[in-house]
Amino acid sequence: MDFQEKTGLPRAQDVSEFLEGLRQLKEASGLTLRQLEERAAAAGDYLPRSTLSSMLSGRRLPRPELLAAFLRACGHEQHLTAWLRTRDALARGEADDADGSPGGAGASGAAASSRDDGAPADPSTPAGGADAPASATGAPRIRRLPRHLLRPRLLVPLAVAVLLAATAGVLGTRGDDSGGDKPRPRSAALTDAAEDSSAGETGAATDVPRGAVRLRPLSAPRLCVTDGHVPDRRYDSQVAVQRPCDRTQPQTTELTPEPGSKRHRIQWHHPEFGTGCLKVLGTGPGKDLLEPWDACDRADLFRLVPARGKGAYVLRTEDGRCVGIARPLTAEGTEAVAQRCTSGRHQMFRIESASE
Repeated sequence: MDFQEKTGLPRAQDVSEFLEGLRQLKEASGLTLRQLEERAAAAGDYLPRSTLSSMLSGRRLPRPELLAAFLRACGHEQHLTAWLRTRDALARGEADDADGSPGGAGASGAAASSRDDGAPADPSTPAGGADAPASATGAPRIRRLPRHLLRPRLLVPLAVAVLLAATAGVLGTRGDDSGGDKPRPRSAALTDAAEDSSAGETGAATDVPRGAVRLRPLSAPRLCVTDGHVPDRRYDSQVAVQRPCDRTQPQTTELTPEPGSKRHRIQWHHPEFGTGCLKVLGTGPGKDLLEPWDACDRADLFRLVPARGKGAYVLRTEDGRCVGIARPLTAEGTEAVAQRCTSGRHQMFRIESASE
């Protein structure tokens, strides 16, 4: 019995064959969707039945983190690298087809391990976000611009865009690339005094519910920020992710005001793990993630800035960034991160009492 027969791995002529291999793998496991979800949860993965059903009945390549969780649940973690390489080769083939360039799904194995999928990076998404394709080791790859963006017919528009971006950077950003505050658009780089003027002195102090609350991102209002693990497994500890609001228990969240300040700590309570306060990680594989720390005095303070006309708040970090949901914005399990402030709904949160 060869490798393909033992793992159900297709020889990857196209996406349909790859998906058929996944369906065969599921059937060979003898597990139901519910059992696969439970096995994934026991391993620290998040594999909702609805998402798994869509993956197996769909026509698109699964996200790398979803594929990895599925393979682990089926008991084929030892072949994870080969599946990810095959998936990446097919993704590149689709990108090449759309670009009109040669070299589709039949790309060689060597190319599969050394090139990316050609998708442009989203500037609001941190490096290594949930949409980043996994490498042979499961780590996110750095995205590069697709070849068609470098063609001569786009050089003039690109030059104009670069000039405009440079002008905006001079007028409305601060900090540099050596560390400290990250560049932010002028519209987002408000001082505390400007925030108070636009939001009202008492906006953040009187409107926030006391006790246990739910933080609902406007980009996915049926989900709430709570504890979980990053889908791509780049960081092992529990961090802030978005999950269905009815599945946040026994975790509870409170916004605790800091005495003498207009800022709050985001405090988590868990009957098993105790109390922890969210801290924005500054280095390592968990960079920009929000992790609960037992020492609340070493955790971060967040400024709650009312979003005009939205009935929601923007959570400003101590270094002037904003808490936002990484991509995919509406997916269960996507992590919350500290990122450059924008006017996006993924950086606005409704704060409601958990007792309602």
